Amino acid sequence: MTAELVLQIVLTVAAALVGVGVFGALSQQSIVMIMMGFELALNGVLLGGAAAWYFLAPQAPDAQMVVVVALVVMAVEMAMGFAATIAIYRARQVDMVDMATELQG
Repeated sequence: MTAELVLQIVLTVAAALVGVGVFGALSQQSIVMIMMGFELALNGVLLGGAAAWYFLAPQAPDAQMVVVVALVVMAVEMAMGFAATIAIYRARQVDMVDMATELQG
């Protein structure tokens, strides 16, 4: 396969991940499912960016480092989001977005 075809396939998969992630985030009411949709969409964006950087500048390793740092930051952010969601659920038994909007304080 040629490099252009591989790039098109990878970008198509990345676009599909973003689409499924956005649909999942917008169609759910559970906080955890919304966060999973956002995670999937962000993974698609990172996959597309990594593929574009790899095919535009394959000798430069700085693009790979940016992707690794972004993945680590995203994983930490999701872990903190899940921890906050669990804390809210344990304190008030709230697991849906509609119920979480009424929280104050």
